[in-house]
Amino acid sequence: MINARDRLIVALDVERFEDAAELINELSREVDIFKVGIGPFTGFGQEILQKLETEDKKVFLDLKFHDIPNTVYNAACAGARHGVSMMNFHCLGGRDMLKAAVKGAEEGCAEGVHEMPILLGVTILTSMGPEEMAEIGLTGEVEDKVIQLAETAKQAGLDGVVASAKEARTIKKRLGKDFIVVTPGVRPEWAAAGDQKRVLTPKQAMTEGADYIVVGRPIIKAADPAEAARRIIEEMGEGF
Repeated sequence: MINARDRLIVALDVERFEDAAELINELSREVDIFKVGIGPFTGFGQEILQKLETEDKKVFLDLKFHDIPNTVYNAACAGARHGVSMMNFHCLGGRDMLKAAVKGAEEGCAEGVHEMPILLGVTILTSMGPEEMAEIGLTGEVEDKVIQLAETAKQAGLDGVVASAKEARTIKKRLGKDFIVVTPGVRPEWAAAGDQKRVLTPKQAMTEGADYIVVGRPIIKAADPAEAARRIIEEMGEGF
């Protein structure tokens, strides 16, 4: 049976370790997976990973690695050694880079006691629309490019992709129902869209086939983060 609580990922997009730690404590009963992105990881990465491990929480390491294959191999190996549950890599880095990520994660797990993390390819950021794509030389429809990149991710051996829920149904149809779709840019109707362009509500995201949703500001900026998380989990459950 699908449990909405297991599918919510909260983004710890805050500037201080103390704020992140307080959020983890506040949300502990409602949330099991937390996303650590480039901001908090750069500021207090080791501390936050240790805090989450102590609290027996799962980590989505959202650093969007995009570099030469050897460098990404080393990064994936290090992430696997830390026992993170998910990591992501830019599909635009190419198939060889993505294959190196898989190999690195496998070897990192082989050195320790941790399970293989879910490896995700980043397709087109949900803050980007056709105009932003054109500025960096990507032409055509957003969905077509997302599917193309998702196919590259699967061919390289990744478990799924980070993509808008608006593309989730097509990704599942083309690449199989077991190919994981993690969806950022989800906003309940009672929250502002912010800088996201291709957004859906929690219910819509689950209805469209997302396996996990990532929510940041509507929860971490709420007056009562735990209540906001509960409301979103309830909305997610309506989409199954």
